[in-house]
Amino acid sequence: MKFVSFQVGGKETYGVERDGRILDLAGARDLPVDLLRGIEGGEAFLQKVARVVEEDDGAIRSYTQEEVKWLSPIPEVKRNIMCVGKNYRDHAIEMGGEQDIPKEIMVFTKATNTVVGHQETVLHHGQITEELDYEGELAVIIGKKGRGITPDEALEYVFGYSILNDITARDLQKKHGQFFIGKSLDTTCPMGPYLVTKDEVEDPQNLSITTRVNGEIRQSSNTGEMIFSIPTIISTLSKGMTLEPGDVIATGTPSGVGKGFKPPRFLRKGDVVEIEIEGLGILTNPLQA
Repeated sequence: MKFVSFQVGGKETYGVERDGRILDLAGARDLPVDLLRGIEGGEAFLQKVARVVEEDDGAIRSYTQEEVKWLSPIPEVKRNIMCVGKNYRDHAIEMGGEQDIPKEIMVFTKATNTVVGHQETVLHHGQITEELDYEGELAVIIGKKGRGITPDEALEYVFGYSILNDITARDLQKKHGQFFIGKSLDTTCPMGPYLVTKDEVEDPQNLSITTRVNGEIRQSSNTGEMIFSIPTIISTLSKGMTLEPGDVIATGTPSGVGKGFKPPRFLRKGDVVEIEIEGLGILTNPLQA
């Protein structure tokens, strides 16, 4: 299923995409009022949604995609987004050199209030940064509480997948000597358009990923090029730290970011960034003009 969180008529709700339309499921036949509560309900929630959609006789309100304002699939993420740095070999090299290829997983976080949805405008923040950059990434959404998860069982804890743009102020990242400030400016974590359940993704480690800026391809790779696989990431994060339903893990970006070009090609006002991941849709966000 492809879940969507959206706003219509001033009301925030969620649903599933079917035949190009979005079915509004919030509260339908005792379903939860938001998607996060649904994720917490696990397999029972998915079974109930499948039953409600299958039995729909037209009573469920639906909308065209043009009628809604898209939100991030999880509009209010509970905890900081966990991000894996330099998880593609070529990206590590473009950011420094062979010596920058990590031997252990590098993890940082983005603040929860950075999250915005598909088609939402990203602030340019030109008063504080001259080096705003894009990073197209596969996002993993945890669906089950767990600690000490082994790699073999890691995918059992996944609810689904989405697309995430880890927008970064490179100059702030360098200035402060760590990632949090440069990664946590308002609106710098677009996510969506869908949260696709794991049963629809045959192999999350074999998905094409493409980033375009104003229609020009900047990043083109495959999630199979990750240095640390999704099971390894989940297992490592869960060692001593409990993962919770709704946790978002960004799995790293391939080469082709703006900083990697010579000279660098950072985002400018009015640019439009599109990130496409096979089977997950296209996440599109314009920059503030």
